[in-house]
Order: sequence, then C-alpha cells, then structure tokens
Amino acid sequence: MPRSKRYTELKKLIEPKKLYTPAEAIDLAKKTAKTKFDGSLEVHVRLGIDLKKSDQQLRATIVLPHSTGKTKRVAAFVPATKEKEAKDAGAEIVGAEELIEQIAKTGKIDFDVAVATPDMMAKLAKVAKILGPKGIMPNPKTETVGPNVKKMVEELKRGKVTLKNDATGNLHQAIGRVSLESKDLLDNLDAVLQAVKKNKPASAKGVYIKNVVLTTTMGPGIKVDISAV
Repeated sequence: MPRSKRYTELKKLIEPKKLYTPAEAIDLAKKTAKTKFDGSLEVHVRLGIDLKKSDQQLRATIVLPHSTGKTKRVAAFVPATKEKEAKDAGAEIVGAEELIEQIAKTGKIDFDVAVATPDMMAKLAKVAKILGPKGIMPNPKTETVGPNVKKMVEELKRGKVTLKNDATGNLHQAIGRVSLESKDLLDNLDAVLQAVKKNKPASAKGVYIKNVVLTTTMGPGIKVDISAV
C-alpha cells in the first residue's frame, strides 16, 4: 500500500540508519506528529525471547510517572461490602453477580479494564470467554485481583499499565499523548524500558532488547539508541 505524501515528507526528517537518544527521538517524534488530533506516542520493543518456552514471556505491571492522557473506564467486581470503596476510588462500573449475569447475557463490555476481589473469581469464570479474548479478565499476574480494591482502582486511574509481549515477541506500549511535555514522555519511556529490563526472563539467552522504535499515530518510526537507556 503506497504511503501518503504527508508521511513521505515527514519521513525525510528522520535519518533511517541513525540511532537517536531517547530525548532526541521524542523531540523528533513530536515534530513528525502532524495529525489534526492529539495522537499517541508509542514505544515498540523487539525482544530476544524464545516464544516456544512458556517461561520466556514478558509480563509486568507499572504505574507510569505521568498520565498517558487516556483515562481508563474501570469495572470492579466486588461484593456489596466493597462497593462503596470501589466507587470512591473511581471505578465507573461496580457490581457482583448481577453485573456478571448482565455481561453473560448481552456480551456487552463498556469498560477498559477490570479488577476483582479473590472471592469473585469463581463467579467470573462464567464470562471468562468474553473478557479473556479482550485481555481484560482480572488476573493476579497483572495485579487486578486482590483484597485492596481502593489501591487497584486508584493505580489504574493514575496510569497503571500491563506490559506483555505479543505473538511475535514484540512489546507495543503507548507512553502518552504527543501533547505531553517532552520530559514527561521521557520519564514514561524510561519507566517502560526499565521495567522491561527488570523483568527479563531468567532463561532468556543472548541479546534481550534487540531494538527500540518510537512512533506517533500514523507517523514514521524512529530508532532509539538502547545503549543510552
């Protein structure tokens, strides 16, 4: 598919073989973000992991230092005694069996992420085939299952994200809107990359972070010098 004239012109601003420092890459990304809307800045990381081995999957959760600019709608599956706690923390949708029955019946999901108390997990099994494929089934590994509902909801509202590789061994993560200050985007990028490093699978061999690229919505890719990370 041929690229647009706008894309071609923007790509000329980027030296294809050059590795930019994280700060340079972010500044350049902001310059090449010419959409009429406030697009996202994303980091794409190619990982040196063996996808055939189950213990070489990247899974990590972090709270970004600065908001990505997108507020997540949170659903809390909790017993009646925890409903007020969930609502006060900022959850838009709160419920238990009735909420689960509603989702099972309609298949409708109008939230971006879900949390649950441990006692609700057996009941949520009924909608696992609906929530699971969308990646929003509460899971202890993503810290979305636990007794502290207030903490789980507030962290998600502050910008908590789950880092996980895709089926090709790559990580794709939005780090903020283009309109965010460069220093804040740099903080978010650093937080993601440090979490990727920290959660390197113990059995992974060779080069772990193979390359890092920054892109804006509909913008060209900018290669990042990982030695500067």
